[in-house]
Amino acid sequence: MPRGNQSHITEFLLMGLTTDPIQQIWLFSSFLAMYLVNVVGNSVIIAAIRRDAHLHTPMYFFLSNLSFMDICFTNVIVPRMLANMLSKSKKVPFAQCLTQMYFFVACAITDSFLLAAMAVDRYVAICNPLHYTTAMSPRRCLLLVMVSWVVSHLHSLTHTILMARLSFCGSNIIQHFFCDVQPLLMLSCSDTSVNELLAFTEGSLVIMSPFIFIIVSYVYITRAVLKVPSGGGRYKVFSTCGSHLTVVALYYGTAISVYIRPSSTYSVTKDRVVTVIYTVVIPMLNPFIYSLRNRDMKQALRKLTRITE
Repeated sequence: MPRGNQSHITEFLLMGLTTDPIQQIWLFSSFLAMYLVNVVGNSVIIAAIRRDAHLHTPMYFFLSNLSFMDICFTNVIVPRMLANMLSKSKKVPFAQCLTQMYFFVACAITDSFLLAAMAVDRYVAICNPLHYTTAMSPRRCLLLVMVSWVVSHLHSLTHTILMARLSFCGSNIIQHFFCDVQPLLMLSCSDTSVNELLAFTEGSLVIMSPFIFIIVSYVYITRAVLKVPSGGGRYKVFSTCGSHLTVVALYYGTAISVYIRPSSTYSVTKDRVVTVIYTVVIPMLNPFIYSLRNRDMKQALRKLTRITE
């Protein structure tokens, strides 16, 4: 298309998960319910940890930060998606779209780093228990969280700046329920090779580095657990990691399948479904995963319930 016949796009149309009015009704109800469960569940986890002095440990410090990040993560995506389902106009201004993309990427990467920090905590607690107090001091735990936030926001800012320099002059229809990186790149009429190279290299590094760190940590943890003489002792030690491993498997299993691959293999329909899992479903499940399999959390929740009665 000749450059003179192109007009710069100032807004996009978010088409959501479906255009069928009947499907939108039950989708709206489902996502509203999941959103409320997520916000309430993670808020309860944070409140329980803050109120119970026995939970003022590094593991629960990271868990409270993860719960807070899950609330932020969902708030970036779901309210806009619900409003879009109720509205006849699917329009979203370009600046708002970039803002949503920025906070989505920042929250997703922060989640990844926090999961890695939790793996480090479990590694030190199980493999080097004598050095646990000094290695995981409050100052170092706070530093780990701050580094997670700073690196994530710098990563997101880089992607947002590169996206802002692109021209959008063709279709403005985004076949997605939020402004994700790949659907926006597909609409650009500029050369997106730099964006795609950065997403595949630096993006892969930022996502995969914490994942590799988690895998290595659990290799050492497994070796340490296998040295415990009794079967009951092995189960007791490893049970402290079960919840974390479940969340890691769910989060990285879905995120890697969407983002760690060439853009030519991107599938709108399949990837929308997978994206729903790690942006809405997993943050909703986290409070149940961490509370139902954790005796300390169960006791803290019971104490919180008695206080509120």
